[in-house]
Amino acid sequence: MNFQPAAISGNLVSRPWSGNMIAPLSDGGQGTPASFIAKSFEHDGPGLPVELFISALGLYRCFINGERVGNDLLTPGWTNYDDRIAYQRYDVSNLIKPGRNRIEIWLADGWYRSPLMWGAQAIPNCWGDRIGAIADLIGPGGTLLSTDTTWRSGLLPIVKSGIYFGEVYDARAENLVETHGTENLPFDKALLVAHETAAVRELPPLAPVESWTDDGRTVYDFGQNAGGYIRYTVRGAAGAEVRVEHSEVLGPDRHFDNRNYRTAVAQTIYTLSGDGDETYAPHFTFQGFRYARVTIKGDAEIIAIASVPISSVPEPAGGFTSGNPLVNRLVENTIWSQRANFVEVPTDCPQRDERLGWTGDAQVFAATACWLSDSQSFLRKYLRDVMADQREDGAVSHFSPDPTRLHPANFPGFAGSTGWGDAIVVIPWVLYTHYGDRAVLSECLDSMVRWVDFVWSISDGPLVRPPSRWGDRGFTFGDWLQPVGDNRKPRPTIADDCAATLYHFISTELLAKIAAVLGEHKIENEMKRRAGEIRSAFANEFITPAGRLAHNDQTSYALAFLHDLIPAEHRQAAERHFRQVIIDADYKIGTGFIGTPALLPALTKLGMDDLAEKVFLQEDVPGWLYQVSKGATTIWERWDSMAPDGTIYEPDMNSYNHYAYGAVCQWLFESVAGISPNPDAPGFAEVIVDPAPISSLSPVSAHHDISRGRIEAGWHCTGNQVTYVLTLPDGCTGRFRPGRRHRNPTLNGEPVGEEAVLPPGTHRLVFSLPFI
Repeated sequence: MNFQPAAISGNLVSRPWSGNMIAPLSDGGQGTPASFIAKSFEHDGPGLPVELFISALGLYRCFINGERVGNDLLTPGWTNYDDRIAYQRYDVSNLIKPGRNRIEIWLADGWYRSPLMWGAQAIPNCWGDRIGAIADLIGPGGTLLSTDTTWRSGLLPIVKSGIYFGEVYDARAENLVETHGTENLPFDKALLVAHETAAVRELPPLAPVESWTDDGRTVYDFGQNAGGYIRYTVRGAAGAEVRVEHSEVLGPDRHFDNRNYRTAVAQTIYTLSGDGDETYAPHFTFQGFRYARVTIKGDAEIIAIASVPISSVPEPAGGFTSGNPLVNRLVENTIWSQRANFVEVPTDCPQRDERLGWTGDAQVFAATACWLSDSQSFLRKYLRDVMADQREDGAVSHFSPDPTRLHPANFPGFAGSTGWGDAIVVIPWVLYTHYGDRAVLSECLDSMVRWVDFVWSISDGPLVRPPSRWGDRGFTFGDWLQPVGDNRKPRPTIADDCAATLYHFISTELLAKIAAVLGEHKIENEMKRRAGEIRSAFANEFITPAGRLAHNDQTSYALAFLHDLIPAEHRQAAERHFRQVIIDADYKIGTGFIGTPALLPALTKLGMDDLAEKVFLQEDVPGWLYQVSKGATTIWERWDSMAPDGTIYEPDMNSYNHYAYGAVCQWLFESVAGISPNPDAPGFAEVIVDPAPISSLSPVSAHHDISRGRIEAGWHCTGNQVTYVLTLPDGCTGRFRPGRRHRNPTLNGEPVGEEAVLPPGTHRLVFSLPFI
C-alpha cells in the first residue's frame, strides 16, 4: 500500500491533509438538531486498499454506503482543541464497492461546544461555535476524496444532543435529505495529531437484575454503576416515545432519585418510526448510572434492554483478591470507577453537570490507575492537556481540558491549587516508575519547574500561606472533604498552609529526582536546596518541641511520615501522637483527597500494621468498607455519601462514582501483596518485594501485567507463619530485604541474610510475623 507518509514529532503523529475543515450550512448552532455532511464518489473496483483519515470540530460518526466506519466512540475525542485535535485512521477497504459510493459524516456538539461546567456557570461553545469535519480517503494511487465545499449537508434525526443533556432522536427522520451546502472553516491543520491513546470502546453489556414500576414508569436495576448508555429494542407505533432517565442510587422506598445530577438532564428520548423492531442507543453522549427509569408515551413496548459500559481502558492489567469479600468488592468498585471516569480524560465523575478532568483526583489515583489498567498513553495524553492549560505564571489548572482558560473574564482563578497542580510532577513520575517512560519526564520538565516556581512564589519562600478565597492567586483545596466526625466535637483537620507546604515539599523533592534522571544537574541541585529549606521551615513551623504536629490530624502525620519530614529527634514522639490520633478516632478515617492515599502506606512504613488493619477493615462511616456494606458498586466522592439508614447526603455535591478514594488499591498491591516498581530500575525491570501481610485477609492473591509478562504474588497465613509465593516473568527480577515483619525468612528453602535478589521464575518465601 502506497499511503501518504506521516510526519512524526516526539510521539505525536501528523500528516499532510488534502481536505479542508468544512462546516454544514444546515447547522443552527449549539443545542439545535445535529447535522451531517455527505458526498458521493466513484471507485474503480473491489480488492483495492483504501484508508480514511478523519477528524472533526465536535463529535463525529462516519458511514460509508450505510455501514458504520469502525466501532470507536466519541471521536475524535476530548483535548484542548486550541492546542491539538485528534484524528483517526481506518481501513475501509471492505466498505468500498465498485462504482458509485456514498460517505456520510454525522456531527454533533460534543465537548467542543456543549455547555460545560456546573449550574449557571455552564459555558456553551467553549472552544468554538461551528461544528465541522475534515477527511481524506486515500487509495494506492493517492487521494480518492477529500472534504471540500462540493459536499452537501442536512439535518440528522438527532434533534438535540449534549454531553450533560443526553440525546433526543426521532426515527421518523432517518431518511436523510441534503438541504444545504458546506463552507470552509478557518482552521490550522497543524493542530491535527493521530489519536494519542486507545479509543473509547464498549464493554460487554449488562442485563438488568431487577425491574419494577415506580409512578407508572419502569425502573431497571443493572446491578452495577457504570459510565455508558442504555441500549434497547422497542416495538410500537410511529410517533410513540421512549424516555430514559438515569440515576446512581435510589431514595426511600426504592424511589428513583437523580437529584445529584444537578442541572445535567441526562436523558434520552426516542421517537419510533413504527417500522418493526427498532434498536436505539445514543450516538454522541454518555451517562453515569446504575438505574434507568423508562417512560413510554403511546403504543410501544420494550423488547430488550441493557446497560452498555464504555471506557478508554476496558481491559484490566491487574487484580487483587483476599479472604474478605468486602475488600474484593472494594477493588472491583475501584476498577469500575476507573472505567467510568477514564473516558478520554480522567474525570471526577461521569454523571452530573461536571465530568471534568480534575488534576487532584488524577494525581492521587495515578499509581492505582497504572496497577489496574495500562494507563500509560491515557495519562500521557492528559498531561499534554495539563501543560496546554498551564497559566503564564506557572499555575496549573484545577482541571484539564479547562473550559475556563478561554474565558478568563468570567472564570478567574481556576488554577494554582497545591495537591491539584502537583499532578504535573507526580503523574510523570508514576509513568516513569511503572513503564520506564523517560520521555514523559523530558516532555513535562519545563512545566514542572514552572509549577514549583509558582508555588514558591505564592508566599515568596518555603512556607506556603494560601489565600482563603476561591479565585485568589494560590488558593488551595487543602485536604478536600477531610471528615471531621461528630460536629458537636469535631476531630482536628489539616490547615491550608500545612497542606500546601507539604505538597510544596513533595513536588520539589520529586522534581530533584526527576532532574537527576534526566541529567539536569542545575535543576537537581536547585530543587535539593529548596527541598532542604522547605524541610527545615516545615519542622520549625508545624512540629512542636514535644514532637506533635501543629494540627494533630491524620493527614498531617501521614504525609509528613511518608515523605520523611519528621526530624529524628521528634520521630518517636510523633509516632506516639500519630497512633493516639488513630485510636482517638476509633480507627475511623480522618483523611480527605490528599491524605487518604498516604494514610495506610504511612502506618505500614512505621510498622503500625495493627492500626492499618483496623482502619482499613472497619465498616463504619467514614471507611472504605462502609460504602461497600451499603451496596456501593463504585467508589463514592464523600465518605458520608449515604447515611446508615440509606438517606442520600445533600445532593448538591454528591457523586457515587468518584475514583479518588480507590487509591487505597495501590497500598493493597505494594504493601499487602508486597510488589512495587523500583524507581532505580523502572518499568518493573526490578520489583521491590516487601510484603506486609494482614493475617485476617488471608489468603491474598495479586497479579499485574507488564510489558514483560505477568507478575503474580500471593500468600496465606498458618498461625503466625506466612507462606509467600512470587512469580516474575523473563526480564524481571525481584529484590527482597527482610524487615521487622519478616522473622526468620527462608527463600526457596534457604535462609535469607540482609538481601536476596530473585531471578525470573517462581519463588517461595516463608517467614513469621511478629506478635504485636
